[in-house]
Amino acid sequence: MQNIHPTAIIHPNAKLGKNNKIGPYCTIGEHAVLGDNNELISHVVIEGHITIGDNNKFFPFCCVGIVCQDLKYNGEPTRTKIGNNNQIRECVTIHASATMDEDTVIGNNCLIMAYAHVAHNCQIGNNVIMANAVNLAGHVHVHDFVTIGGLSAAHQFVKIGTHAFIGGTSGIKKDIPPYTRGQGMDYKVVGLNSVGLMRRGFTEETIEGLKKVYRLFYRANMNVSQALEEAAKIENPSPEQKIFIDFIKNSERGISLNKKEAE
Repeated sequence: MQNIHPTAIIHPNAKLGKNNKIGPYCTIGEHAVLGDNNELISHVVIEGHITIGDNNKFFPFCCVGIVCQDLKYNGEPTRTKIGNNNQIRECVTIHASATMDEDTVIGNNCLIMAYAHVAHNCQIGNNVIMANAVNLAGHVHVHDFVTIGGLSAAHQFVKIGTHAFIGGTSGIKKDIPPYTRGQGMDYKVVGLNSVGLMRRGFTEETIEGLKKVYRLFYRANMNVSQALEEAAKIENPSPEQKIFIDFIKNSERGISLNKKEAE
């Protein structure tokens, strides 16, 4: 059973699951597919080739799945995918991908606060928090459990590692290693996200292991290549240490650095 306000405009080809609540003046386009128990409060625009999971809540004046702002876009039926249990707040914009080889993706359990922008081909993981007016350029990848403070902006193709904490008003031009925290314009890593890791149940042993790897890259007066060589010598690295090291090893833009700051 659906709860659809009489002023909502839903294309007859759109596919809606069960128990969705569609509020006043919302529009849902022809190629939209919605799961169950989603709520569109009012004035929400859902467009494009978009698939939305279950239990998502869309707040007034957000626009999701609309055509991207990339001038190279040539009109292909590019896609947007949104998972489950997300909150998309007021005036958020989430654009469809610019190319067919990579969708714009929002995972599960994310909170995207008012006026944030997710550009084409962005890949947002699970349990991500984007505060007010965060702006992600195209092709940005944000891994699970990342928190991004308000009024921050990320350059295109940047990758942000899992459990990173980014302070507000930051300008991000290079990749941010997982489990770290930082802030600034330009962005500087200032330590591990130790408090956040403890709150999420990481053991002291795991955090100490991450500190050991962190110090190689940020305290040992070595360049990144030298630090990677030393990191490769760690015997029986933990899964978290592997994630940290592999992220840096695979970074294409280079990582954000600041060796002078204390943990």
